[in-house]
Amino acid sequence: MNKKVRVRFAPSPTGGLHLGGVRTVLYNYLFAKKQGGDFILRIEDTDQSRYVAGAEDYIFNCLKWIGLEPDESPLHGGAYGPYRQSERKTLYREYADQLVKQGHAYYAFDTPEELEKMRNEIPNFQYSQHYRTASGLRNSISLPANEVADLLDKAIPYVIRIKMPEDLVISFDDMIRGKVNFDSWQIDDKVLLKADGMPTYHLAVVVDDYLMKITHAFRGEEWLPSAPVHVLLWQYLFGLNEMPQWAHLPLILGPNGKLSKRDGAKYGFPVFAMSWADPKPGDPDSYRGTEGFKEKGFLPEAFINLLALLGWNDGTEQEIFTKEELIEKFSIERVHSSGAKFDYEKAKWFNHEWIKKLTVDSWSPNLSGTVKKLFIEKGIPITDESFFVKVLNIIKDRCTLLIDFVSQGSFFFQLPEQYDLEAVKPKWNEAKKIFFKSFIEELNAVPQWESAFIEDGFKKLAVLQNIKPGELQLPFRIMLVGGKFGPPVFEIAAVLGKEETILRIRYVLELI
Repeated sequence: MNKKVRVRFAPSPTGGLHLGGVRTVLYNYLFAKKQGGDFILRIEDTDQSRYVAGAEDYIFNCLKWIGLEPDESPLHGGAYGPYRQSERKTLYREYADQLVKQGHAYYAFDTPEELEKMRNEIPNFQYSQHYRTASGLRNSISLPANEVADLLDKAIPYVIRIKMPEDLVISFDDMIRGKVNFDSWQIDDKVLLKADGMPTYHLAVVVDDYLMKITHAFRGEEWLPSAPVHVLLWQYLFGLNEMPQWAHLPLILGPNGKLSKRDGAKYGFPVFAMSWADPKPGDPDSYRGTEGFKEKGFLPEAFINLLALLGWNDGTEQEIFTKEELIEKFSIERVHSSGAKFDYEKAKWFNHEWIKKLTVDSWSPNLSGTVKKLFIEKGIPITDESFFVKVLNIIKDRCTLLIDFVSQGSFFFQLPEQYDLEAVKPKWNEAKKIFFKSFIEELNAVPQWESAFIEDGFKKLAVLQNIKPGELQLPFRIMLVGGKFGPPVFEIAAVLGKEETILRIRYVLELI
C-alpha cells in the first residue's frame, strides 16, 4: 500500500522569501495536491544567532498572498507538531547520542580558538577523516577513553560530529538528476549537535522528516553537497527504505549567475515575494531589501504562473496556467536539471496577460482595495464603486503593473493634468474647430449615450463637413485624455458621460 504523499517546505526565519524559496514552495504544493497529499511548513530556527524578528510572520503572509497555504504548520497545527525546530530541541539529543553509541558519530571538545589555530597552520583545513586524529584536535577518536570520560564528567562543552566513513561511494536516486554519487573521503565530519544542544540542519532535517512522515523532499541544488551526510544519517538511524524521495531543484539565475538577494537593488527588479527590509541598519554590509512582487504590482496568479515556468514546462507551448491547471499538469520529472534564467520583462508579460485575463469583478477584496489605494495615494478619491469597476475593466488590457491603472485611468476621475497640444497643432485648422463646436450640438442630440451612437454621429458629421474622421480622432482623444493613450476614444466618451465629454471638448477648444 502506497504511503500518503507528504511534502514540506522548511525555511529558516532569517530574512525575506526569495524567488527560489517561493518556487520550492510552489513545486512542493503542486506535487502534493496532484497526489492528494499534504503540504507541511516547518520552521527551521535552530540557528538562533541568525534569527530575525518578524521573518516567520513574513513567510506566512507571503504564502497567504500567493494562495499556497500549508495543511500543517506552526499556525495551522497538525498531528506531527511542534512545527518549529526550536520547540523540538529535546528530540534531537537522543538521536545524536544513538549515533555516538553506534560509532557513527563522536564528541569534539575543540574550542573555536583551537580550530582557528588549526586553520592557520593547515591550508584548506577541514575537520574530516584526514585530520580528526591530528595533533591539537580534541575529540573522542583522538583522545584516550578515560580522558574523554573525564571531559564529559566535567561538562566541558562539546559538539557531536558525524564520523564520515573512508573510501565509500554514497549514492541516491534524484527525481530530477537520476543517480548521484559522492566519494566519502571528500566530505568533512559535519557537526550534528552544537554545544548549546541545538541540532544543525543536517541532523534536524533527517529526524524531522522521519518523525513527520515526509515522503518527498524537494530543495534547491545548493543542498546537493550535504546530501551524502543525510543519506548516511538515514541509513544509520532509520534505514534507507524510510528515506524520502529527493529532488534537487535547479538554480534561478540572474544577470551574473545565481540570482542574488542583492540583484534586486542592483538591477531594479524584485527578488522577494513581498517587500522585505533587513532590520540591521547598523551593519553596512547587510541587505536592506527591495520592493517585492506584491508591492511592485503583480497579481498572485501571475506570480505563481511565472515561477512555475522557471525550470518546468508541461511539454507544450502553453504559458498561461491557472493554479488548478498547474496542479493537474505538474510533474517533477519535467523539472529541468539546469538553471533557469529570470527575465523581468517576461515576468511583466505574465502579469499583463493575467490582468487582461481576469475581470475586475472577479478580483479579491484585497486586490480591489490595493488598486483603490493607489488612486487615493495620487490624490484621486474613489466615491462611486460601480463607476470605478467600469473604468478598471475598460483600461485593464493596457496595464502591465497595478500602478498602471492610475496612469491609464486617472483622467476618468479628474481633468487631465496636462494636454499634449503639440500633437494636435500642426494639423489644426479653423475647419476642425468648427467641427468640434458642431459636434457638441450633435452630442446633445445623441439618442442613447453609448459608444456606437457617439461614433456614428461623429463620423456622419465629419463626412458632412468634408473632413476625414481619422484626422479628428486624435484631437478628440487629446481633449478627453490629454495624451495619445487609452482605450478606444468613443468608449472613453461613453464612460465619461455626456456632460463631462462636452465640458472637456469646450475646455481644450479654449486652449488650442
